[in-house]
Amino acid sequence: MQALLPILFAFVVGMGHAFEPDHLLAVSQLVAKRDTMLLAVKDGLYWGLGHTTTLVIFGGIIMLGKVTFLQSGYFEAAVGLLLITMGIGRLTNKANFNLGQQVKYQHSFAYAIGLLHGLAGSGALVLLVMSELRDPLQSLTYILVFGLGSIVGMFGAAALMNIPFTPRMRISRVLTSTVIVISSLLSIGYGSWMVYANVKF
Repeated sequence: MQALLPILFAFVVGMGHAFEPDHLLAVSQLVAKRDTMLLAVKDGLYWGLGHTTTLVIFGGIIMLGKVTFLQSGYFEAAVGLLLITMGIGRLTNKANFNLGQQVKYQHSFAYAIGLLHGLAGSGALVLLVMSELRDPLQSLTYILVFGLGSIVGMFGAAALMNIPFTPRMRISRVLTSTVIVISSLLSIGYGSWMVYANVKF
């Protein structure tokens, strides 16, 4: 039973990882462009898959080479730049404020964002814990369960964040525009803080 505790811990941390501010802000920029909840939760799913892919790749490198390079400051800064770019792009794209027009893009974009997020925040902590486990099978299970937890967490988060942008809720142009502006400014502000906090100028 004691051997299962790290695995259970990984799932719980994975779900919590999906609700970290930078993850929510990034995914909120994606799901706001979806006019159905099905498309939104698919974005959450692809984000989780991308996130897990990064962890499995780097986790494998750690297991095979016993490499320890878990200084995640620059990964955090890269995520910050991504948030700034997404926020500015959303504010300057007039199509986002048009109730009759939805901006379309492939789910692969959500997957790519998940890839970048894999080594930011508690993702690096998970790799650190995994590197301390002696059994390779247990290490792999740990990281996969963490990934599953993050997928489940972001699946739910994407569904909740998409509610204000469903067709029924997009009746008011003022309300929709206000939500877009506020979320974009939060994305820019938090992204700027991440860059400032993790890059020594």
